[in-house]
Amino acid sequence: MSLELPDGTRLAVSISSDFDAQSVWMGTFGTTSPSYLSRGEFGAVVGVGRVLNAFERFGITTTWCTPTHTIQTFRAQCDQILEAGHEIAAHGVYHEPIHKLDPAEERRLLELQIAQHERLLGARPKGYRSPAWDFSDITLSLLEEYEFSWDSSLMGRDFEVYRPRPVVEQDPENGNTFGEPSSVIEIPVSWYLDDFPPLENLPRSVGMASTADVFDRWKDSFDFAYERVPGGVFALTVHPQTIARAHHLLMFERFLDYVAGHSGVWFATLSDIAQAWVDDERSP
Repeated sequence: MSLELPDGTRLAVSISSDFDAQSVWMGTFGTTSPSYLSRGEFGAVVGVGRVLNAFERFGITTTWCTPTHTIQTFRAQCDQILEAGHEIAAHGVYHEPIHKLDPAEERRLLELQIAQHERLLGARPKGYRSPAWDFSDITLSLLEEYEFSWDSSLMGRDFEVYRPRPVVEQDPENGNTFGEPSSVIEIPVSWYLDDFPPLENLPRSVGMASTADVFDRWKDSFDFAYERVPGGVFALTVHPQTIARAHHLLMFERFLDYVAGHSGVWFATLSDIAQAWVDDERSP
């Protein structure tokens, strides 16, 4: 099981943007404070343009994981994203806390976001990223049932695409039991490769780490993937309301310049990466 990368390339690189806007504060953090909502507004009104300009400078086409609340609240910015050639993937309705939903409500919201993508954007989403990268016991089976091609929420690998296996039985004394590999392709994420935890000022969190430290972490991770995992994937996640702040953006552009300076790097959307997946006889 492996990626079949374009000729002359060594590593797939996804720089995906989670365009949460105001929904992350409403859904994950449970606040409707005007102060928090204004941070989401900045991400839409200021951040999207800055991030799109950076992607254009480096010739990057990527995936924007976007709650349907954002699509409806900031439709003009979503149109900008699509007009620039990027894809929009499913990312919940209102950045809902998946682990707190009962099965019926999780199903209803998944059906609603699919319907809203079709109505608002004219296309069914190919892939899914869970809000806050959280799953319930039924999330993976729902993605299979509704025929999503890929997911990018789990962390069972770091630089390798894989098919996730559900834990069908948990036994603290005798070990857990896995089910069969999913039909859904997993493009793994990592909290270490996300701008939000270290750079955003979050409730109950120190936040606001040095951009130099974040740059070094991302650089070391990229170097490892590039040198030691040929044929793999490096997946970085950014958020317009975070990465587009002036000092963060300067660091981000330095990082993009560093990555783009390596030969054999394939900047791709998450759907393009999933499409490059080939099932063969090798073990995972």
